[in-house]
Amino acid sequence: MTPTQPEINSIAGCPVKRAEIRKRLSSFSWWMRLLCQRVAMRANREEQEIGRFFQDRFRATRLADDASLLACAAYVDLNLIRAAMAETLEQSDHTSVQRRIEALVDESSGPTEDACVGSASDRGRGSRTAEASVETQTECDGLSHRSSSLGDGCLSPLSIDELLDPAGACASDSEKRCSDKGFLAMPVEDYLELLDWTARQIAPGKRGGTPTGLPPILVRLGLDTATWCELVSDFGQLFCSVAGHPEGVDSMRRPRTHRRYPPRRRARELLKTSD
Repeated sequence: MTPTQPEINSIAGCPVKRAEIRKRLSSFSWWMRLLCQRVAMRANREEQEIGRFFQDRFRATRLADDASLLACAAYVDLNLIRAAMAETLEQSDHTSVQRRIEALVDESSGPTEDACVGSASDRGRGSRTAEASVETQTECDGLSHRSSSLGDGCLSPLSIDELLDPAGACASDSEKRCSDKGFLAMPVEDYLELLDWTARQIAPGKRGGTPTGLPPILVRLGLDTATWCELVSDFGQLFCSVAGHPEGVDSMRRPRTHRRYPPRRRARELLKTSD
């Protein structure tokens, strides 16, 4: 519901209320509270039930490095396949990966005027190769994000160029999404190929063996096939407060108590063997 001008004035003119609202705007816990409340109210209304809808409070896991970020993204996008509710990425309804696939299909049928150049890159240590993936006539200030008019326009871009993209936040001018900044140092096509390969390894009833060569992204992150499959399939059980390599997690401290984050034993074993 859009606030009225008197409501806006009452907040703007009160330093206490203004500080509280600003704190809530940056609070992930507050955002999850509002989201879960709306979902619970709608579900209870549809099922004619009352009382608590979600069993537990949400849990946030801090992602400390590129390997844990990639594993978490794959874990989320493969949820329906792992639950035997879909067989392919294209059939995984209501997932971000399905929207990204639909956008790629729409893009291949004809680029939009404000589509940007995407690059496929191999970002090893000190090496970087790139190739254009989408032709365009519009310059996008170094950002590799797709048109917000496509099916994935509400999602933040997936790819980020760690060398060329600007540092810091990158607010979007689109009304459909908040940020134009990507989060994985790989093109969408490589991410989809990795997801498809991973799904064949862990989905029940799927045929397919370990490929002769590891995907380049796994080599760059120092993960073997068995480690990668276990990280993706059991991400929720392996990590709690922080996800990442043991060396990085051991150097981190809790903001209030300054204590270490205790990595779970299996996660430590997996990531240490992949070094």
